[in-house]
Amino acid sequence: MSRTFDDLVAEADAVSVEGWDFSWLDGRATEQRPSWGYRKLMGARLADPAVSAALDIQTGGGEVLAEAEKLPPTMAATESWPPNVTKATRLLHPRGVVVVADPDEPPLPFADAAFDLVTSRHPATVWWTEIARVLRPGGTYLAQHVGPASVFELVEFFLGPQPEEIRRARHPDDESADARAAGLEIADLRFERLRTEFHDIGAVVYFLRKVIWMVPGFTVDAYRDKLRELHERIEAEGPFVAHSTRFLIEARKPAA
Repeated sequence: MSRTFDDLVAEADAVSVEGWDFSWLDGRATEQRPSWGYRKLMGARLADPAVSAALDIQTGGGEVLAEAEKLPPTMAATESWPPNVTKATRLLHPRGVVVVADPDEPPLPFADAAFDLVTSRHPATVWWTEIARVLRPGGTYLAQHVGPASVFELVEFFLGPQPEEIRRARHPDDESADARAAGLEIADLRFERLRTEFHDIGAVVYFLRKVIWMVPGFTVDAYRDKLRELHERIEAEGPFVAHSTRFLIEARKPAA
C-alpha cells in the first residue's frame, strides 16, 4: 500500500541531514555516477609517494576522504558547518587527519606552498587564488565540481524558470578560466550530465533539506503546496527525472 503524503513528508523532515552521506536515499532516489570515478582517482593521488602533504577542502563529514586506503604523512581537511566538523573530526582523527573549522572564505588557514595536493568533492565555493597559494610549485588540485544547472528540473519546479546567469553558474569553462587567471595550468577537464530520479516525495524533501543551496530557505511548511503537487505527479506518472551535472578538473601549479 502506498504511503501517504503526510507520512512521507513527516519522515523526511525529521531525519538528520548531518554529514555528506546520502545512504538514506537508497531505494528512494537514484543518480548516475560520473565515469571517471572520483573517489578512486583521489585515493590513488593521496597514496602517491611523491605526495607528502595534502589538503581536502570542504570535506563535509569526511566520508569521501575516509575511503582513501592510504593517506600522506601530513593530511589536513577543512569544513565550515559545525555538525560536519564534529563528524569529520570523529571519523578522520583516528587516521591522523587534522580537521580545521574554516568559514569557506579566503584566506585558507595554511601557509604558502604548504601542500603537494589539494582535493575537493563538490565544493560550494572555489577560491582559486587561495588554492594556488597553498600549493607547492608542481603541486596539483584534483576535484569533482558540481556543474551548471544541476538538478534544475527540480529547482525550477519550486522556484520557476531561472535566469541564464544563474543557469550558467559553475560552468567548467568559467572555472578553468578562473584557475588559469590564478596562475594554474589545466591538466584535465571532463564534463558529464547524469540522470537522477526521485521515487517519492520524501526523497525530494530530504534532498532539499540537505543540499540547502538548491532551493534557498526550503522548509516543508513554506513549500507544502508544491510538495503535494509533486507527490501527486510522482504517484500518477512515476519517478521525477532530473539531471545532475559534474565535472572533473585537474589544475597544476607550474614548477619553480
